[in-house]
Amino acid sequence: MNPVYPRRLQIVVLAAGFSSRLGSPKPLARVHGVSLLRRTLKVASSFGAKRIIVVAPRNAARYRIEAREMKVRWAVNPQPAQGLSSSVHRGIAAARHASAILLLPVDLIHLTSRDLFKLVRRWHSAPRRLIARRINLSGAIPVILPHWLFARAAALAGDVGLRELIGQLPADSRALVELPSAAWDVDTPQDLRHARRQFRPAAD
Repeated sequence: MNPVYPRRLQIVVLAAGFSSRLGSPKPLARVHGVSLLRRTLKVASSFGAKRIIVVAPRNAARYRIEAREMKVRWAVNPQPAQGLSSSVHRGIAAARHASAILLLPVDLIHLTSRDLFKLVRRWHSAPRRLIARRINLSGAIPVILPHWLFARAAALAGDVGLRELIGQLPADSRALVELPSAAWDVDTPQDLRHARRQFRPAAD
């Protein structure tokens, strides 16, 4: 086990999104020949996790191809149109015995393992706190949910529920971390075209 990756932390990649704004499955979108799903798994696997949970839609044979040779456990979200929270529910169910879950979206094209490790290191020093990426005065995913918040997160609905949960927590129950490489996601065809023009693999 890689010493930077605590055994009791489970990584969950959220890859079942409806991708309505992009118009095609976001995890399968390719930038310089590599799908967003495979790139995200490579960043996540750099920690030495025993197995990464991937929340995917039904009939995800192409997703499995993209995850070949990766240590992946699959969790099916049968209702991805219900928003991000539906994938969070499935991820929590699949990782219910973990001490904490690192929820990782699939579309952060510039995300580096160095920035992701900032979250892990911060949680390791305060395992009872929720640790999230800072956005202004609040936070968003990537986020580490400690076990005591699993039930509250599983009761969320829609796409914005997780951010609302982060914002509602008292200051002593959360910590926000600057993650510069997580500042831009691939959400629209314009984003994808820009990523294909501008993306350069960042050094980890």
